[in-house]
Amino acid sequence: MVPAEAEAEILAELRRLRARVPQLSGALAGSSDGLVLAQDSAATEVEAVAALTAAALGVAQRLSDSTGQGGFRELLVRGEHGYVATYAAGDAAVLTLIAEPRVNVGRLHLEARRSSLRIAELIDHTLGRRGPETPVPQA
Repeated sequence: MVPAEAEAEILAELRRLRARVPQLSGALAGSSDGLVLAQDSAATEVEAVAALTAAALGVAQRLSDSTGQGGFRELLVRGEHGYVATYAAGDAAVLTLIAEPRVNVGRLHLEARRSSLRIAELIDHTLGRRGPETPVPQA
């Protein structure tokens, strides 16, 4: 979905995020339809995680819409052995993180929100989209 250059930049962002939040055991950027864009994880089943993220995203979007909460922003799942957190990265992608149980959830949210914005910018730039603050050039 993204060229190798954009994939490298997304991977660099995932690595910076993991450096800022050392309790992360994995980071994955995926398309909203379940394809892996870039990953920094020891997990061998990243394709399965990306597909499950897409399924969870669909349910979360419907839940958010049907309860009047607006568009999807993030989803946090707490399991016995840690957290799985998913953040919208623009309209075309999501950021999914796997964190240890001792992670500071506030810090996780803060850093992940920053990274998801950066990933959205990279993908939008790759796809030739312009953000709302980017003026359209006049001919």
